[in-house]
Amino acid sequence: MPKMKTRKAAAKRFKETGTGKFVHNCAYGRHILTKKSAKRKRRLGQTAGVKSSEIRRLKASLPYGL
Repeated sequence: MPKMKTRKAAAKRFKETGTGKFVHNCAYGRHILTKKSAKRKRRLGQTAGVKSSEIRRLKASLPYGL
């Protein structure tokens, strides 16, 4: 059976932590920052965890892990 292909878009956007959870960068933190509060901009700069409902789809996209 041939090897499964990794979805490169997912590989670039997600990272696996040491405990096996997945994290991603937050959206909306790149431009049009003048109207956003300092608190909101700080939080957008941090990584966020992937929802538990999306984990199965993500693992299928990354068959050999990261």
